[in-house]
Amino acid sequence: MNVLAIIPARAGSVGVPGKNIRKLLGKPVINYTIETAQKATLINRIVVSSDSPEVIDICQRMHIDFIDRPAELATSNAQIDDVMRHCLAELESQNGDHTDAVALLYANVPVRADDIIDRAIELLTTSGADSVQTVAPVGKFHPSWLYQLNGDRASKYIDNKIYRRQDLDPLYYIDGAVGVVTRQSLLAGQDNPDPHAFWGPDRRVIIQDPHETVDIDSVRDFYMAEAALREKE
Repeated sequence: MNVLAIIPARAGSVGVPGKNIRKLLGKPVINYTIETAQKATLINRIVVSSDSPEVIDICQRMHIDFIDRPAELATSNAQIDDVMRHCLAELESQNGDHTDAVALLYANVPVRADDIIDRAIELLTTSGADSVQTVAPVGKFHPSWLYQLNGDRASKYIDNKIYRRQDLDPLYYIDGAVGVVTRQSLLAGQDNPDPHAFWGPDRRVIIQDPHETVDIDSVRDFYMAEAALREKE
């Protein structure tokens, strides 16, 4: 299977400006994703999609291919599958290579399990699924324990009498470590009103511990990522 890893890294960021190039333990955040992708044995090619001159400079210094992302795909409203399809089309038009699957690796995730990319690709291959994503169990923010407010009056979001955590229905969230999708499913999702349609009808998952992945969306996340990286070392 020919697998292309796409690392989206646009310049704009609402939560933390410049987070992809901000230094974390002495090197830009995006470097961690690039280095993890380089260690994966089942990835055939890595490409970064960006509109940031600083990110492109990092790619050149690390000898990583990059695609200049057009302005219409570099907004906060742009859908990630459109970015992936743009990269795929650009690369295939350049060299004629045929890609069987695409691994989505967000640039703002500096902490991942060492083997998680290869595990996801292997599951996609052996299962025959449309896609594989990593997930983690929902903890104290389970929907059965959430409230909705009317002014300062609170009411259960889901009516229930569950008191013990052990009695909650197991639920999971996408943790963002890696998502792998077949070329066929990615292309089939184009122009679909469902923004998640490109993952296909047959979606498989790998369950991880909540602490195995750190997704940087706030300044506080930098401290969590630093602690996690120091712990791994």
